[in-house]
Amino acid sequence: MKKIIALALVLVISTVVAFAGERRIAFERSDAVYVANLDGTAEKKIADGIFPAISPDGTRVAFNTVEKSDTTYVRHIAVTDIATGKTTVFKDVPSDNSYYPTWSPDGKRILFTLRQNEVWDLGLINPDGTDFRVLKKGAPNEVTRYSPVWARDGQSVFCQDMTNIYRLGLDGAVLAQWKIGKIIPNGDMSGDARIDLSPNGKRLLLGIDMSEESNRKDWDGPFPALWSFDLDSEHSLRLTPKKLFGWDGCWIDNDNILFLSRAAGEKEDSIYRMSTNGKDLKRLINGARMPSVSAP
Repeated sequence: MKKIIALALVLVISTVVAFAGERRIAFERSDAVYVANLDGTAEKKIADGIFPAISPDGTRVAFNTVEKSDTTYVRHIAVTDIATGKTTVFKDVPSDNSYYPTWSPDGKRILFTLRQNEVWDLGLINPDGTDFRVLKKGAPNEVTRYSPVWARDGQSVFCQDMTNIYRLGLDGAVLAQWKIGKIIPNGDMSGDARIDLSPNGKRLLLGIDMSEESNRKDWDGPFPALWSFDLDSEHSLRLTPKKLFGWDGCWIDNDNILFLSRAAGEKEDSIYRMSTNGKDLKRLINGARMPSVSAP
């Protein structure tokens, strides 16, 4: 019996090491969370939920559970271990409406949004559901801070309020601020727009709604485009060409990105890969949304 138990432990440890050593994508499809290899192969469903974010080491996925309660929906942050399938739901967070988890660079904390007292706050929690605290409390007369993402120093975060992009300290203080309409000509951001920070910490990847005609009968809304914003030079660069719809982007490395797009006539979004120079465009996963990728 001891030999069997020891062998089982070796297999579990080997599986965890294998997952930690390979880069993976997490994504959402039909209200379920999936993982796949970085090239889009070996898809695997790991949980029911939405808004997945894979940990930097690729071993865990944070996401939103969704439970219907009478006429409303209850949403909690949860974390699933990919190798074992064990899921921890953070039900002690003082909100039944938590959203959009994102991992710290060291994988030791999760940043997310939550609704309390009719306003949206930014919160922090450990991956095991302990040590919850509010990072930035919302106010009734303030616009919600959307799209939270960690800075590489692990001591500050970025977010946006549809007018400005902010860098906040972990005490909630504003460290830097950029007006979206000034850094992106003819562009703005919605509450659903995403921010991601390059692995070297130098550039933001921004999901922008452009004031351009899409010229597509099957598209209702602004033209979605991806831009990079250099934090040092404060220079912006459009990454997706004007004929390519792009949104929900995340960095693979400093020169390549993942994002969502939908070709004319298609009814579902798909995950694409592209270099930041606009070359090597490739569809990786069909019928998917909300991609995230483990760290380089």
